[in-house]
Amino acid sequence: MNEYIETRVHEVASYIIFSKETVRKTAKVFGVSKSTVYKDVAERLPKINPQLAKEVSMILAFNKAERNIRGGEATRMKYAREART
Repeated sequence: MNEYIETRVHEVASYIIFSKETVRKTAKVFGVSKSTVYKDVAERLPKINPQLAKEVSMILAFNKAERNIRGGEATRMKYAREART
């Protein structure tokens, strides 16, 4: 595997672990697509560092389980803003 990709995989994984951010926000920070971030942590990371992959996997599973709550909150805020105008 390319050294640049391995470095990015470690950086992305570390960022997700410390910030608890979503794949979408992580992709924006690193300037890559959501697909790239997902492929890095779901396919490449387990081959490089299985223990780190488990930690990232748990955070991503939590974010996935919570996404409907985030979406509902965003919708509520949207309509609250529209009601004020």
